[in-house]
Amino acid sequence: ASRRGLELTHTIREHRREGSLLWVLDCTVGAMGSRLLADWVANPLTDIAQMTQRHEAVAELVEETRLCFDLREALRKVYDLQRLLARVTTGRATPRDLSFLARTLAQLPAIKAKLAARRSQLLARLETQIDLCAELRARLEAALEDDCPLQSREGGFIRDGYHPPLDELRQLARGGKQWIASYQAEQVQRTGIPTLKVGYNQVFGYYIEVTNTHREKVPADYIRKQTLKNAERYITPELKQYEERVLTADQRAKELEYELFVELRDAVAAQRTRLTQVAAALAELDVLAGLAELARRQRYCRPKMVSEPVLEIIDSRHPVLEVLEPQGTFVPNDIRCGGQHGTIMVITGPNMAGKSTYIRQAALIVLMAQIGSFVPAKEATIGVADRIFARVGASDELARGQSTFMVEMTETARILHTATAQSLVILDEIGRGTSTYDGISLAWAIVEYLHEHIGCRTLFATHYHELTDLHKSLEGVKNLNVAVREWQDELVFLHKIVDGAADKSYGIHVARLAGVPREVIHRAREILAQLEQEHYDNQGRPKIARKRPAAGMVQLSLFGPEEHPVLEEIRKLDLGGTAPLAALELLHRWQQQLRSESR
Repeated sequence: ASRRGLELTHTIREHRREGSLLWVLDCTVGAMGSRLLADWVANPLTDIAQMTQRHEAVAELVEETRLCFDLREALRKVYDLQRLLARVTTGRATPRDLSFLARTLAQLPAIKAKLAARRSQLLARLETQIDLCAELRARLEAALEDDCPLQSREGGFIRDGYHPPLDELRQLARGGKQWIASYQAEQVQRTGIPTLKVGYNQVFGYYIEVTNTHREKVPADYIRKQTLKNAERYITPELKQYEERVLTADQRAKELEYELFVELRDAVAAQRTRLTQVAAALAELDVLAGLAELARRQRYCRPKMVSEPVLEIIDSRHPVLEVLEPQGTFVPNDIRCGGQHGTIMVITGPNMAGKSTYIRQAALIVLMAQIGSFVPAKEATIGVADRIFARVGASDELARGQSTFMVEMTETARILHTATAQSLVILDEIGRGTSTYDGISLAWAIVEYLHEHIGCRTLFATHYHELTDLHKSLEGVKNLNVAVREWQDELVFLHKIVDGAADKSYGIHVARLAGVPREVIHRAREILAQLEQEHYDNQGRPKIARKRPAAGMVQLSLFGPEEHPVLEEIRKLDLGGTAPLAALELLHRWQQQLRSESR
């Protein structure tokens, strides 16, 4: 759910790669690097030493612009070695695959030389991991033509001079074909038939074709083979003898060529361990060089990783939105959470102001840092998170009988059960799927639980302004809001996160921006004024009714001596055969019935 909500590999609505974090991060030039990067995004590191090694490698490649460019150019010429090896070991490789392998091996000396004497420990390790496989490369280059066919049975991919017996068979086949040409010229001169020609098809083999106009000139030693509408086809013992020599040599050459191909394929398979190690090194180098290119282009900074659960990110930016939006229009924001800044940030503000963007970019930046990437910020100190939890967005699971609110609560429960003090939690509009007071109560209790029992860094975006009072009773809670300005009855979103709680929600302003009819807006303002007068005090806080005295309470007939009809229905209800949605409808009906009786 967190991966889906953060849109790590695909967007939620269109399920497209474009618009996801991986789409932004993937500056690799090869398929192996692209797959490895996706694996890094799905499995971020938790060990600071490993993160530091990756950051050092990226930093060196950012500084050494020419080195990074040359490596990426060489990696562009590298084929998908991992897929190629898979085809080799399963016997599905083609001559063209082995030719691609030879071209890949030809790039290794230049790549290895570029990595020599590097400061980065990781780049130095990759240099030693790149085995040149010189013997295998020399054998493949000596054996294979530059342009190899896909099919191994057709021949034509082994170089002349690689295998003398194959050269002899080829010479015989080629010489035989030349003999056929000279034989045709000889027969034309012998018979005086200028249109005589020697041809070949797979059914009759070689033949001499004479048109009907010259049939009387055919020599007696010609043996009729086939009669056509306007011609006759013949064979001679001499032609048949040479045909057998030519065809036999050609077929034997193809068979021998296939045997040589199998030997080469087996030689590659025998080096699978070495080649797999090379493939892994090339893939990792591609990812690191791609991250360096991204960091240079987008002006990312190198994050400082610490073990303490803190976040101090100056001028942070959303990595995806800053690419999608026009350059220079995205508003950066500081992110401070954990340590002296408090563990739980309660963020209020109107819809469309940027609350969701802010909390998502915090999670994405932490994840980017923990895969070894630089981050979109001016400066960043990031405490390693053992897990990143994100409860964002709304989605029904109708096929499973789960409403939006049920999905929301299920995911929230999973977070509360599994998060630790080292985790990072982002929660967006928890409780909006139920009634206002149920939602406020749940959101309030969830914040309290996170504060008292888990103590992890939490960014909690909400439209429940009542939650801003939590900072009075919970020391680790801090209020933030998204700044807006009202100008001539218009709402201007500043997209800037500032300290303190929002003074109001501006929901009606947002509705007007969305194009809701003016009449509806006017009526909504009237109702809002009435509700605020009835349910809020002078300070804008909800009026809480005093508790009724116990003597004044009414005993419902459900608990009286006479059995209530609702109780009878409950007793007869088949719980095992009732769907969750049907059960909720029954509960709602019983609740309404009991409320009407208690009035």
